[in-house]
Amino acid sequence: MFDFVAKHKRLLQVLLILIIVPPFALWGVDSYTRAGVAGGDVANVSGQKISEKDFGDALRQQQQRLRSALGGNIDPAMFDTPALRKEVLDGMVSQRLLTEESVRARLNVSDEQLREVIAAIPAFQQDGKFSRTQYESALRAENFAPAAFETSLRRDLMTQQLVSAIGDAGIASKAVAARLAAFRVQQREVAEATLQVTQFASQIKPDDGAIKAFYSANLRSFLVPEKVRVEYVILTADALPADPVSPEELKAYYDQNASRWGEPEQRQASHILLGFKQGASDADKTNIRERAATLLEQIKKTPASFSELAKKNSDDPGSAVKGGDLGYFSRGMMVKAFEESAFSLKLNETSRLVESEFGVHIIRVTGIKAAKSKSLEQAKPEIERDIQKQKAGRKFAESAETFSNLVYEQADSLKPVADRFKLKIQEAGWTTRDTSPVAQINNPKLRLALFSDDAIKNKRNTEAIELARGTLVSARVIEYQPAKQTPLEDVRGEVVKQLVAKESLVLARKQGAEKLAGLRKGTAEGIAFGASKLASRDAPAGLLPEALTEIFRADTAKLPSYVGVDLPSGYGIYRISKVVSKEIDDAAKRSIQTELGRAYGGLDFRAYVAALRVGAKIEINQAALEKKSN
Repeated sequence: MFDFVAKHKRLLQVLLILIIVPPFALWGVDSYTRAGVAGGDVANVSGQKISEKDFGDALRQQQQRLRSALGGNIDPAMFDTPALRKEVLDGMVSQRLLTEESVRARLNVSDEQLREVIAAIPAFQQDGKFSRTQYESALRAENFAPAAFETSLRRDLMTQQLVSAIGDAGIASKAVAARLAAFRVQQREVAEATLQVTQFASQIKPDDGAIKAFYSANLRSFLVPEKVRVEYVILTADALPADPVSPEELKAYYDQNASRWGEPEQRQASHILLGFKQGASDADKTNIRERAATLLEQIKKTPASFSELAKKNSDDPGSAVKGGDLGYFSRGMMVKAFEESAFSLKLNETSRLVESEFGVHIIRVTGIKAAKSKSLEQAKPEIERDIQKQKAGRKFAESAETFSNLVYEQADSLKPVADRFKLKIQEAGWTTRDTSPVAQINNPKLRLALFSDDAIKNKRNTEAIELARGTLVSARVIEYQPAKQTPLEDVRGEVVKQLVAKESLVLARKQGAEKLAGLRKGTAEGIAFGASKLASRDAPAGLLPEALTEIFRADTAKLPSYVGVDLPSGYGIYRISKVVSKEIDDAAKRSIQTELGRAYGGLDFRAYVAALRVGAKIEINQAALEKKSN
């Protein structure tokens, strides 16, 4: 029980992200509990439907995560690609199959395990401890009811058991791990000689015919792209004036959410757990009870020995090192038998033997925090923030509709919408189809709208486009310059420069390959190698990745050995004169073995999911999958 959280650290790390995004929306877990949705389904997985709404929600959440990862100023539409849509749907299909298998395998997550995971999530903690108020507030901020969140979390934890059972079962042999570890630390003594493009530039003398041919073959490189000069307005939720909160609203909200302002009684306790092993016989359990009774007698005689006895005897590793201390907890956070005993004891009182599904406990209460409740005045700042947030959301939604209508209905100017919301009309300078000097205009969907016929020919406002949550923009073309081809005469110098660089690179690589062949035959001369240096796969000594790959691919049966590599700046020749093997300690071997085991486990898991897909009846509605959201 008490080390459940430690075993699920990776899941908790994922949850830290998912608390920000509505939980499990990427996989549509909440839809497992729904009845089938009629019509417009994107897929059907062995009778479990993936509705258009489920899929749309999952796609939007994935787009939002990608947008957040890139700083927020990215249009989600740029991620609405066939590949991403297929990836999201594949994930939803796999998750449904895994959930179905978890149910079939009768995997379960107890209430106690669920409480432990929730209590360990930092987003639900205050001063490092679980806070029911913080928990409800965090979920409410994401429009998620506690019951729905707990159902989704329980299902995800249940599926995680199946994922872990397969993914963590990969086994790598010690011999393979030792060999891989040796490869990782093996060093090769290398000297480098490079033939740079610049060494051959003087040999390239392009004539007019070559220059014209290169220019004609690369016309797009010498094209001045079409561009627009634009003005724009931005509406943000923060820019809208906040509406005051009346005393009546404060009181009504306080009364409607009375449970939030109360803080239940909390107990701090230490315990000694003598655990029942899985499959323990009645005789084994009797022995455990007798040992616990002996410990309890010792504690009664010497109460001060509790901490030391916990360190030496408790089977709960998390609390044993702390003398059995479990910290503060409220009702509902421990198994029933433990909770009833802890909340019946007085301060510094030790319990009788308490038996739960995990074993026999000896409990001592070391701290008591009485229940307390916040007054309306104490809760006022929090209530005001909640109400203001709700009002701001409603106000922005209303304002966004007005903003959108105005830029559409009065499309010849941005002034009406600017006057209505007291916004500043700003200029963005010259913008191409690919980029803009202003971040707000550097949005793929907005740039596409600015180069539409309506925007360029009629100088009409673009539609209102969402840059990020709570941010809308509309822009208008002030001036347009069509694309034009730069005459050869104007770019002759640049054409010659690019042509010389191209031909020099070809010549450098050709001569480099010839010299390499000579070295291998023992006939090459005049190659100046640099100082030798030791390089390994983990410590490349400044060598480029493509060079390092060839160096460690080289046959070292006979030294020196030579390899050649095409480099961006020319050609590199590498002389390998020595191979240095290093001793690998046992810790490094174990680390590599664990790493390999995880890799094998990952392959096993993917194969397992693939097998589930083969055995399942999966129907995909291709038209619904490809349907773009409005």
